[in-house]
This record gives sequence, structure tokens and C-alpha cells, in this order.
Amino acid sequence: MLSHPFSHNHYTFTHAIKACSSHHAHSKALEIHARLIKSGHHVDIFIQNSLLHSYLARNDVVSASNLFRSIPSPDVVSWTSLISGLAKSGFEAQALQHFSAMSSEPRIVEPNAATLVGALCACSSLRTLRLGKSVHAYGVRMIANTNIVFDNAVLDLYAKSGSLKYAKNLFDKMSVRDVISWTTLLMGYARGGHCEEAFGVFKRMVHSAEAEPNEATVVTVLSACASIGALSLGEWVHSYIDSRHDLVVDGNIGNALLNMYVKCGDMQVGFRVFDMIEHKDVISWGTVISGLAMNGYGKRTLEVFSRMLVEGVEPDDVTFIGVLSACSHAGLVDEGVMFFKAMKDFYGIVPQMRHYGCVVDMYGRAGLFEEAEAFLKSMPVEAEWSIWGALLRACKIHGNEKMSEWIKGQLRGKSVGVGTLALLSNMYASSERWDDANKIRKSIRGTGVKKVAGCSWVELEVYNNRSDSNVCAA
Repeated sequence: MLSHPFSHNHYTFTHAIKACSSHHAHSKALEIHARLIKSGHHVDIFIQNSLLHSYLARNDVVSASNLFRSIPSPDVVSWTSLISGLAKSGFEAQALQHFSAMSSEPRIVEPNAATLVGALCACSSLRTLRLGKSVHAYGVRMIANTNIVFDNAVLDLYAKSGSLKYAKNLFDKMSVRDVISWTTLLMGYARGGHCEEAFGVFKRMVHSAEAEPNEATVVTVLSACASIGALSLGEWVHSYIDSRHDLVVDGNIGNALLNMYVKCGDMQVGFRVFDMIEHKDVISWGTVISGLAMNGYGKRTLEVFSRMLVEGVEPDDVTFIGVLSACSHAGLVDEGVMFFKAMKDFYGIVPQMRHYGCVVDMYGRAGLFEEAEAFLKSMPVEAEWSIWGALLRACKIHGNEKMSEWIKGQLRGKSVGVGTLALLSNMYASSERWDDANKIRKSIRGTGVKKVAGCSWVELEVYNNRSDSNVCAA
């Protein structure tokens, strides 16, 4: 067509650009843009908006911003494309700046529902609740009919900002709700630690049949069950998954179900789920390895790790945390040291604080305090208080007061967790060093920080009753 000058017009270019966006042909879009400038068609607003959308779909923010600035009179489509594209590309602050600029002189452009959704997405990512409320209020006044996309965007803002009361009120008032509405509220509760409420939303969703849970819904509610160790609730979700032919125990759902069982301590069913997962990835292997380590199956952990390597799956940093933790609890010091070196030297994984903590804990449990001290001194980063706490617990078990004194000197002047200080105080008290114990207790009270009370869970049928204990572990 390009060889016949009169066979095409600006509509032709618009469809060609849309084809580039659909097929992610970014280089071809750049060629078309150059042809547009050469032919003079680039001044057409429809073509400019198509190009803008194409660049932003590719996350080419620089080209999109340059193009937008070249548009003499951008319309609501131009503004909406830019605001939504910036918000999705991680430039939320810039998206909100452009949203504010829409109402500025010399040419004010009224936003539409899609523009407001883009602004709300930016507010949600930045947790800017105050501005988000203003956008919500503006939308309520402007949008005449029910717009579920707008309502879901507001719901997401309140849920991510932790304003669950507002989210619940909005959810109850929505005349139309879809799977996104239900899942957004459920995720809000789960993210905020209200896991019982999250399960309640899921159960209500299933019984109401207003919307059918999708993969994201199921994965979120399983994660909520795992975080509180609610096995009976997780089993209820499992039975629901089995009742659906379109939900397969594989991929994300399989990994979430496996994670729930291992976190709840039911490794027998966990292994059955693991065997059901057809496409086992590093998350599947890492979850079962961490679960075995967490539940005290040290040698079995290493067997599964070996099987993982035979299967050709390369371990990641999370996998090695499980392996090192298993070595620590099983007293397999030589194996643990070997795996730690292999992680660094063979797999090229940079050790994180949790890896260092596992090695120190491993030495401490085995009573190898000289090795633990040497390892701490060789660390390229400063040990966190949790590592010192693990070593202190080992000192208490083995009665090593000399190492406790060394640790106390290392902690002087540093920010230390209240649990670690309480443990040190208890060690002094057990040795009848009451003055030292009282000094540490006074320093704890001086910080104004209190140790969090322990809590236990008692499962009754399908709901959990929480029982708080006022007796501190200290």
C-alpha cells in the first residue's frame, strides 16, 4: 500500500499501529512512526493516541512522554492513556502529576471513568489514601451509572491501604460484584493479617454463587489458612478445589495447597499433594524441603533435595534456607557447611542474613561456639539481632557463660530485639546474677517496648478461636 500514495489514509495507520501493539512489534511501531512524520499524518489525534497506547503497552515511557508533549491539544483519550500507562509501568507519582495537570489552564480536560481508574491504580500503589478518597468522591459525582471497574479500583485502594472498614462498606453497597470484587476484599483481609475474615469472605462467596472463585482467589485463601495454621479451613478449601473441574492441583494452586499443608504440619497429605503436582518448579521443591525442615525431618529433607537435583531443578536461595535449617536441627554440621559453600561457589547465590543465621544456629546447636564466633567475624555484613538471639539460646542450652559475655559485649550500643534482651536477662537470672539481670530488664523498660504476648490457636469445627496468653515466653 505504501507504494500507492492514494491507497491509504490516517485510518490505515491507526489499524497498523494497533496491530503492532497486539503483536508486541515495537520496532515496527517505530518504523510506522517515522513514516507518519515523513508523510505528515503524525498530526492526527487518533494516530497520536494509537502511538501513545502502543508505546505505553511496551513500557516505553520515554517515547510516550515525548510524544505526549508534542500533541498540541491532547484529549481525554490522550490523558487517560498516559496516566494509565505510567501507573502500570511503575511511574505512579508521575501519573498523579499528569492527573492533576488535566484540570490546569490553559485547556482543562474533564477526566472520564477510565481516567479515574488509572489515577486510583496509582493511588493504590503509592498508598495515598487521601488523594484516592478525593478521586472516589469525584467519581461518585461524575459517573451516573454503576461502573464496576471504577468500584473495584476504589475497593483495591482501600484494601491495599489497610482501610478495611471502608472497603467492607463499599463492597456491601456495590450493586454489582464480580470475582475481582470478592478477591480484592479477600486479599485485603489476608494482607492485613485478618485471615479468619478472609476465609469468611471466601465461604460467603462460594455459598452466594454471585461470582465463581478463580485461581487468584483460591491461592489467596490458602495462603491465609497457612499463615494461621488453620488445617481444617484449608481442608475445606481443598474439598472445594476438588469439586471444580476447572481448578487443577498444579501450578500456583498446587504450590499454595502444598504450602498450606506443610505450614499446618500435615506432611503426609503434603507429600500426596506434592506428587499430584505434574509440573514441579523450584517453588514446589522449595516448599516441601522447607516443610520437612520445619517439621523436623532432617535427613528426609536432604533426600528430597538430592532428588530435586537429579530431576534437574536448580535450587534458589529459599531452597537453601530449608536445607541449611534441616542440617541445623538434625546436627548435620559437616553437610551444612558443605551446602553453604556449594550455594556460594557452585550456584552463585549470594548469602542473605537468613542463610548466615542458619549456619550460626547450626554451630550453636552443636555446641561449636568457637566455629560460630569465627563464622560471625568472617561475615561481610553485620549480624542482625535474631542471629545473636539464636546463639544466646544455644549458650543457655549448653551453659556457656563465656560466650554469653562475649555476645553481650558485641550487642553493646546496638539496636537489639526485646526478645534477645529478655533471653540474656533470663540467662543471668538462672546463674543468680540478679544485678546483671535487673540492669537488662531496666533497659528493656526504658525503651518502652514490650514483648508480644504469646498466642495459641484452637480449631473448633471450621472456625478458629484465638486464645491470647498473658504469660510471656521470657
